[in-house]
Amino acid sequence: QVQLVESGGGLVQAGGSLRLSCAASGRYAMGWFRQAPRKEREFVAAISWSGVNIGYADSVKGRFTISRDNAKNTVYLQMNSLKSEDTAVYYCAARNLRVTSDHSNDYDYWGQGTQVTVSS
Repeated sequence: QVQLVESGGGLVQAGGSLRLSCAASGRYAMGWFRQAPRKEREFVAAISWSGVNIGYADSVKGRFTISRDNAKNTVYLQMNSLKSEDTAVYYCAARNLRVTSDHSNDYDYWGQGTQVTVSS
């Protein structure tokens, strides 16, 4: 069983930045998803195990950056120019393949989530 441990969430003002981290051992493609109150979980970003293939939701392109350090078994989500609509619980996910996906059903393991709140 893979354990994913997220960290880095918190409260930030609009226009500010946060960096989320997710620790996960193993050769997995990784993704970040988020779920706002009364909304369905949505894709944010994904990265292949090699780091070569990366994808973003249109709503975060140009503001968020996903990266990974396989030596540290850690995936990051750098979030800049945050908006109130970015407020959500952010989840890290891993899939048993090395290629990316933007579908939550393609992921096999999930973290517990970390709250990101952006105040306007």
